[in-house]
Amino acid sequence: MSSDLLFSHACSAWMHGDPRKVVYPTDSYGQFCGQQGTPNANKAILFYFNILHCANPAVLINLQCPTTQLCVSKCPDRFATYLDMQYNYSRNRSYWEYYRQFCKPGFDNPKKVHAEKVKSEFICIALFTPSVLTKQLLQRCFPDFITRNGTLTVANKTDFKDGLGKTRSVVDLRDAANGIASLLDAKEVGTKIFEDYASSWYWILIGLVITMVISLLFILLLRFTAGVLLWCVIFGVIAAVGYGIWHCYWEYVTLRGKPNADVTISDIGFQTDFRVYLQLSQTWLIFMISLAVIEAVIIMMLIFLRRRVRIAIALLKEGSKAVSYIMSTLFYPIITFLLLALCIAYWAVTAIFLASSGDAVYKVMSTQPNCKYTNITCNPETFSQSNVSQVCPGSQCTFAFYGGESVYHRYIFVLQLCNLLVFLWLVNFIIALGQCTLAGAFASYYWALKKPADIPACPLAASFSRALRYHTGSLAFGALILSIVQFFRIVLEYLDHKLKGAHNAFVRFLLCCMKCCFWCLERFIKFMNRNAYIMIAIYGKNFCASARDAFFLLMRNVVRVAVLDKVTDFLLFLGKLLISGSVGVLAFFFFTRKIPVIQEEVPSLNYYWVPLLTVIFGSYLVAHGFFNVYAMCVDTLFLCFCKYPVFSSGQRVEAQGRCF
Repeated sequence: MSSDLLFSHACSAWMHGDPRKVVYPTDSYGQFCGQQGTPNANKAILFYFNILHCANPAVLINLQCPTTQLCVSKCPDRFATYLDMQYNYSRNRSYWEYYRQFCKPGFDNPKKVHAEKVKSEFICIALFTPSVLTKQLLQRCFPDFITRNGTLTVANKTDFKDGLGKTRSVVDLRDAANGIASLLDAKEVGTKIFEDYASSWYWILIGLVITMVISLLFILLLRFTAGVLLWCVIFGVIAAVGYGIWHCYWEYVTLRGKPNADVTISDIGFQTDFRVYLQLSQTWLIFMISLAVIEAVIIMMLIFLRRRVRIAIALLKEGSKAVSYIMSTLFYPIITFLLLALCIAYWAVTAIFLASSGDAVYKVMSTQPNCKYTNITCNPETFSQSNVSQVCPGSQCTFAFYGGESVYHRYIFVLQLCNLLVFLWLVNFIIALGQCTLAGAFASYYWALKKPADIPACPLAASFSRALRYHTGSLAFGALILSIVQFFRIVLEYLDHKLKGAHNAFVRFLLCCMKCCFWCLERFIKFMNRNAYIMIAIYGKNFCASARDAFFLLMRNVVRVAVLDKVTDFLLFLGKLLISGSVGVLAFFFFTRKIPVIQEEVPSLNYYWVPLLTVIFGSYLVAHGFFNVYAMCVDTLFLCFCKYPVFSSGQRVEAQGRCF
């Protein structure tokens, strides 16, 4: 059943879809711009005859602008009108050679065609303006708006002739294409971010490698110095947060008396240069209050859970010993990452094919406002035989968008939802496979009487093969339950987004309650699935039996489970925080050129926070991957300990933390 669901909608998408509809822009004749092997192979840019008709930028993105669209090799770099071209035709033929690339193919007699006829029959553009190509975003020509000394200009001009003898203001062009400026600003910021990545990727990679080495050393050191190291981590975090509080207070006091430092964050709005916010006293006050709250929470937790911390340290010592005997488990997240990458690629390709499954839809376009056939679906092959051109002179049957009216096209949205559900199912199955594999490897360590002599050879590979051979159905069933809950959460988020402007308070309150309930349900199912997979790896039972055994075992020791699990997670979180924070501080001093020894090696950046945030976020993910293996080890040993408490020597345990 799962394989049928997996491939049925994918086959439909791959049979009917065409990714070229997404990759290449489409002109008014249904031809792709820039596609190799076609007349438009060297014309990769889409040009709009009259961008003033595209008042809404969403119309541009959806390829439904009511004006002729033509594939060109480059955007215009000057102001030009058809009247000027006719005037200069006899004097300078090169003027016409430049202008003709913005006319319909085959048009080669400009002197005998009046400008009004050009406009009504969509032969040539009556006016084009200097444009900029948004290549990274849409491969379309948009007017190149530039603000100089507070005045909006295009090619240093504030007004232009519209090709019919009238003078228009650049502001009219800007108002008609409202929203394009923000699109171009986003393109400019995106380009600068891409440049920063291109010049700093090498140093970002070095930062992630340093994180990997530190994480590996941290886990190995836990075997010998778990108690000392973890208490050092705890007090190190407390000291680091305390220093942060003092530094924020010092910055706040320093800026409080300076002019323009009392401006609020809401007054200046969003700024791409984060250094602007660091010049405000309110920013440092917010940082100081946030760090003070975090400091108080950490200290209170340590006071009330100090005894449980010692038990967690004992578990971490044993877990570190298990990891040191089965070092291959630390690199299993790489396998999970590769499988998830394949899963994401499958989902993305299928989604693109589904989105591009529509057929070309042509509609009537006319310059006459009262034409009753405007926006009516038409057939370009039979359009010349119809009476539309007689009723509405100058009308054309041009490409509008991709779609269709068949049963398949009506259910594309449903197929996209099925694709999303399958994607969630595959992701959760891959995660379940990893958890069951690691649990089986660490369980083989626990049940070995003489360690490491009795540990099986290649325990990770043996556990992986057992999980695939015997437990695939159980893992898929558990992943399906979780996927359905996550699917409903996504649907609720979508509904919440659509109802944000609704004034029905009861509906929004009900939706908020449902989102909260499904979030709690997802967290509970994740917790139960994780422990069920451990029981599957230990005893080989099916999912339902393993989930039941794990549930009752945990309920008999609910207080110990809650405290030990959260304390262990808290300690590992502090470790991840310390590692990613240390690497982040090092990256901050490096990218801001505050390390004198290697100042010359620092690349020139537009936004130093781009590689900095990448290093911090990437370091946390790398540390999270290593520590996830370690947390799985501790959870497996804890459940094994609850069923049969023994030390490494094989003696029964009557000490603290015994489970029943």
